[in-house]
This record gives sequence, structure tokens and C-alpha cells, in this order.
Amino acid sequence: MTLLAIYRHPATPAAEPQPVLRSHDGPTIGAELGRRGIRFERWPARASLPAAADQARILAAYAPEVAQVQAGGSYPTVDAIRLTPDHPERQALRQKFLAEHTHSEDEVRFFVEGCGLFCLHLGQEVLQVVCEAGDWIAVPAGTPHWFDMGPEPRFCALRFFDNPDGWVATFTGDAIAAQYPLLDALLPTPT
Repeated sequence: MTLLAIYRHPATPAAEPQPVLRSHDGPTIGAELGRRGIRFERWPARASLPAAADQARILAAYAPEVAQVQAGGSYPTVDAIRLTPDHPERQALRQKFLAEHTHSEDEVRFFVEGCGLFCLHLGQEVLQVVCEAGDWIAVPAGTPHWFDMGPEPRFCALRFFDNPDGWVATFTGDAIAAQYPLLDALLPTPT
């Protein structure tokens, strides 16, 4: 379930940070993110992808959504990232994405399977957004952030770029990510 948690930063040392807002409500999430310059929409994740679907098949399954995003002319490059618990590089990728970084372009994602956690460091706030299948998010260029896919990742997202080189990060060196909950701490406990 999509979740937005907003924290004041810096968090109180030696205490688990407590959100000043926590919501699963789509319109509230969209409004709060919009007030901060983050675009967020809900789109149907309509295609059922086979477990062995490669990037070409994933992109073909979502060709209308790709065309819709690219029609604006801002994001000519697109790829698909799909990670599962058996991915051989999952631990290294998780550590890389957990380091706070920025991009010189918008970070635009459309989640079509599973979920992941975007954490945005906006001045005196940290926003955590658990994105799930059907969530489309655009983080503006230059926004310090990090991403957690969890210890056993299970997600697929379309990634849109205006840079033909794709994902290029500038790491800030700030250890802020260690102060806030990770994806598995924010997900509901299975019953």
C-alpha cells in the first residue's frame, strides 16, 4: 500500500524518528508531494508480466505509458529495472541506492510490480514514499534522496531519463539514510 511519511529533520539523536504526517490516502499523498514540487500520480499497472520477462518485453507491455510520458518531449530515454530476491547483485545495489545522492535530471519512475521506498531530503524535512505498482513519481533534478528496495527486493519500474546515459548519480556523502526507517520497517507485518 502506498505510504507517505513526513519527518522533521534533523531527527532527535538517540530516538527513533517519528513522522509528523503518515498517510495512505492517495489524494493526500499527491497534494503533500505536489506542495513540495514532487509530481505523483496513480496509473493502472495493467500488464501481467511473466517471471522471465526481459527489458524489451516489459517495455513492450507498457508501450502506451512510455509513449504518453515521452510525448511531452522531456524524457527520450527509458529502461526497465526489475529486481527479485534472487538477483545476484541485490545487496550491492541496495547499498549503492541507500547512499544519499542527487541527479542532474529528474528521477522519474513508474512502478509496475512490487514496491520500493523513495526518501527525499528537502531542507528541514525528510519524506519517505513507499511506492507500489501503479505509482508514478517524478523527483526534480538536484533533490537529495535515496532509495531502499529492501533486503529481498521485489519490484519492477520503468525509468525515464533526459540523459541518454541513464542513471547517473552524484553522492552527497551525508549518512542521513541511516537515521530513518528502511522499507521493511514501513511495510505492514504479514498476518
